[in-house]
Amino acid sequence: MWYVVQTLSGREGRVCDLMERLVDSELLEECFVLRYETVKKIRGEWRTCTAVLFPGYVIVVTNRVEQLEQALRKVPQFTRILGNDRMFMPLERDEMAWLSAFTERKRRVIGMSSGVIEGDEIVILEGPLMNRTGWIRKIDRRKRVAYLEMRMFGRTLQTKVGLGIVRKTPKRE
Repeated sequence: MWYVVQTLSGREGRVCDLMERLVDSELLEECFVLRYETVKKIRGEWRTCTAVLFPGYVIVVTNRVEQLEQALRKVPQFTRILGNDRMFMPLERDEMAWLSAFTERKRRVIGMSSGVIEGDEIVILEGPLMNRTGWIRKIDRRKRVAYLEMRMFGRTLQTKVGLGIVRKTPKRE
């Protein structure tokens, strides 16, 4: 099962490295920070880069969550497995399916989407945002990102992902 570990924003990579080093590999199948791919203009040149998709969160794959929770006490950073008063909450099947469809083990990076704007409508042509236009709250065409509001980790989160708008056509009367 996939679980979410909350940590300090900006420390996700370090926490993941510490967990892989200090926690027994029998307890921790995989630990990763979800990232998204985007393009940025650096010194006049467009370059592909990545950024953290959900700041302050690390995903762990384990079948022994109670033992993992005990082992996290060895990690000298703030770590807390998300859950409620009674139990730890794994990611839901559709959340895991969406993340698995667009990432792969050892490279958990959500790729760029591309789309067009036709009048007031956004049409995603390819990428992880296909059939997910309801998540899009705002598009920044200049920065090539889409600001999303989505249900993830048992709560509503705001995040952003890479989105290149290929063209914009005016609304037809």
